Amino acid sequence: MFDESLQQQVRDRFMYVDTCPYQGSRIFFENAGGALTLKSVVEVNTELAGIPDNQGRDNPASHELVRIISEARDNMRIFLGVSGGPVFTGESGTELIFRMVRAAALGSAPAGNMVGSTLEHPATASASRRWAEIAGKEYRAAVHDNDRAAITPEDYARVVDADTRVATLIHTSPVTGMTADVEAIVRTIRAVSPDCIIILDGIQHAAHGGLALDDYDIDGYAVSAYKVFSRHNYGFAWLSPRLATLPHDHLDGTPDDFWEMGTRDTSAFACTSKVIEYFDWLGSQFTDSSDRRERILAAGEAIHDHEHDLVRLMIDGDGTQKGLRDMPEVYLIGGHDNPAREGLCSIIVEGKPCAEVVAELNARGIRTHVRKADYFSGNILEPLGRPTCIRVSMCHYNTPAEVLTFLRELEDIVRMHAEANAA
Repeated sequence: MFDESLQQQVRDRFMYVDTCPYQGSRIFFENAGGALTLKSVVEVNTELAGIPDNQGRDNPASHELVRIISEARDNMRIFLGVSGGPVFTGESGTELIFRMVRAAALGSAPAGNMVGSTLEHPATASASRRWAEIAGKEYRAAVHDNDRAAITPEDYARVVDADTRVATLIHTSPVTGMTADVEAIVRTIRAVSPDCIIILDGIQHAAHGGLALDDYDIDGYAVSAYKVFSRHNYGFAWLSPRLATLPHDHLDGTPDDFWEMGTRDTSAFACTSKVIEYFDWLGSQFTDSSDRRERILAAGEAIHDHEHDLVRLMIDGDGTQKGLRDMPEVYLIGGHDNPAREGLCSIIVEGKPCAEVVAELNARGIRTHVRKADYFSGNILEPLGRPTCIRVSMCHYNTPAEVLTFLRELEDIVRMHAEANAA
C-alpha cells in the first residue's frame, strides 16, 4: 500500500475525501458510482466556465481554447496508450458507446451476428441488441460464470463464429468488480473472425489501472469522466482508423474520421488534462523516468497494487478485525479468492434487506450503494437468485483505516441483526 506520507498527498488532491457537505464526516466507498473529483478539475472547470469565446476565431482567447483542446487530445492518447486513430468527447461514456456500436452494426458486412456477454453494462448490451435488430444481425451473449462472476475467453469461444461482425466486451464489471482478460478474449474472437469490430467498455476500469489500447487489438474504447476523478456530463473515446471511417453522423465537409458534433466544451478537455496530469504526478512517485507514458503506467500499477491490498484487507481482515471471509452471515459475490477482482466487493447480509444495511452504514458515516436486479444489475443478480446486493467500491485514495472501520461497523450490524432474530 501507499506509505502514510504519499497517502496524505493523494488525499489532499481530492474534494470531499472524508467529508460530505450535506452529511459531515464520512467514508466514501461508492467510487463505482462516481469517483471523487480532483481539486484541479474543479478549479479549471470554474475558470473556463466564464470564457465567452468559441474555438476557431482569430483572437487570443479562441487561440488558447484551441491549444487546450489540442493538448488534451495528445494527453488522452498518452493515457490510453494509442498511436493512431481519433480521440473525441461526447455527452457520456454510454452515449459514446451507443454511437460506436451503431456505426459498427450498420457499417460492417451484412447479416452475420453481434456478440456481447451477460456480464456487460446496458451501455453495450442495450446498444448491441437495438442495433443488431435494425442491422438485420443476430445478437448473441456469452454467458458469464456465476461462481466467479466473471467472463472468460472460453465463454466467448462458445458464441463467436466466422460470421461475427461486431463484438463488445466490458473491461471491468461495475457490479461484480471482476476484470476481463481483454487480450485473451480479443485473440479468441479474432482467431475465428479476424475482421470483427471489437468495442470495449472501459468505464469502470479506467480509474483502477494502466491502459494499453495498442496492445489490445480493439477498435473502440469509451471512458466516463466522472468515474475517473473528473466532472459529470462528458466522456471520451478512442476509435481505430477503420471504425472511425465507417459511415456515421457528421457534418458535410468534415473529415471521414470526424465524430464530434457542434462546438466543443473546452472545459471537458481541460479537466481531462488535469486528470492525466494527476496520473503523471502519482507515477513520478514510483519511477524516475522522464517519459510521461512510463510515469502514467507506473501510476496505474501503483493504483492497482494499493487497491488489491485494500481488497485483501476487506476480505481477510487483520489481527485486530475479522474480514468478510470470517463473517459467515455475509455472502460475497464472486468468492473470497478471485484474482479478477478490482477494487470492489458486492456483498449480501443473509436475511437482512440490503437497503437496510446500506442505510445503517450510512448512518454510521460509511457511504455504500444498493444494486438491484433491474436493467443495470439484473444480469448479475437474477442468475444468483438475489434481488439486491450491497456494493462496496474502493479507490486508491481510500485507506486501510477506512476499510477496518467498515468491517467493524458491518460486523456490529450483523451481530445486531442476529440478536434481533434470536429475540
